[in-house]
Amino acid sequence: MDLSLTQEQRQIKEMVSDFVDEEVVPRAAEIDKEDEFPWDLVDELAELGLMGMPFPEEYGGAGLDYHAYPMALEEISRGSGGLGTIVAAHISLAGNMIYEFGDEAQKEEYLTPLAEGHDVGAFALSEPGAGSDVPAMETTAEKDGDEYVVNGNKLWISNGSVADTVTVFAKTDPDAGNKGISSFIVRPEEDDGFIVEGTEDKLGDKGCPTAELRFDDMRIPEDRLLQEEGAGFVHALKTLNGGRITIAARSVGIAQAALDEAAEYAGDREQFGQAIGDFQAIQHKLADMDTKTRAARLLMHDAADKKIRGEKFIKEAAQAKLYASEVSREVANEGIQIHGGYGYTKDFPMERFYRDAKLNEIYEGTSEVLRNTIGQEILE
Repeated sequence: MDLSLTQEQRQIKEMVSDFVDEEVVPRAAEIDKEDEFPWDLVDELAELGLMGMPFPEEYGGAGLDYHAYPMALEEISRGSGGLGTIVAAHISLAGNMIYEFGDEAQKEEYLTPLAEGHDVGAFALSEPGAGSDVPAMETTAEKDGDEYVVNGNKLWISNGSVADTVTVFAKTDPDAGNKGISSFIVRPEEDDGFIVEGTEDKLGDKGCPTAELRFDDMRIPEDRLLQEEGAGFVHALKTLNGGRITIAARSVGIAQAALDEAAEYAGDREQFGQAIGDFQAIQHKLADMDTKTRAARLLMHDAADKKIRGEKFIKEAAQAKLYASEVSREVANEGIQIHGGYGYTKDFPMERFYRDAKLNEIYEGTSEVLRNTIGQEILE
């Protein structure tokens, strides 16, 4: 793997970094406080071509590879963890489902407006009783003529209350276990019976609404089925596997933000007549924070490289997400320690970094589940 950036990758990184510094960072505290979906920033991301980064230009995307896309998402997450989740759920989950498993007509009708940023996407898999245990889902889709009738509930759905297009998983054969799960394209404004029950009041990840959804005899046309009945479980696994690279990117972005803030504070804050950054104890903390962040970034790019080459990357994606998510929390925690009492207040962004980082260890595969996945891959 060549670790040097191409000219295009360097330009993308610089462009997104400048946008984040100018538009996102000054708004991050407000987004965190108000917890409102930042429509204006999403529109600006769309204008920059960043809402469809990895998708081909023929579908309205930017055609970026899986090194440039995570690098861009890392920068966005450095500015706002919530905005990072909005983009990741929109692209890596909702958009990627349609790109990977949709037919040509579905891609043209549903992927293109997502990639162009005209629509917002969401991915509805988890349920109150089915998080890591996907086959335990109870949502059903029963065929009725040329339609499917969907009934059930979904929980923890990022972008769920604002999405124009939602990829939904339901059982078309409740007695077939994971082989009875199918996936569908749902349009909330068009499909009667799509109900937003509410959104969660979360510890962090503000600005990205996490919704509870209910489907009450929701009818969708049969041409919204992705591939064939029974393929949904495989769709979910493949999509989440790729998505773990982007959650690693979100994690690295938050870790980098915490590191930058801690280093700046250590240079400015004086105690005992000198900057606290002059003390070896603080330098050692910064050294560990930087080393872990760099290692997490390299794991992310290693998994991305295997994805680009078409190689199996299940273990590598799980390792990247596992390590980067834990590093983001650890780096933010040390950043608070360096700030002392100030780090525990909202006068500085460090406590926000800590709250945003914690989510990385939970969604799109908990750390415990990822360790299971890595262990199984090693034994195989």
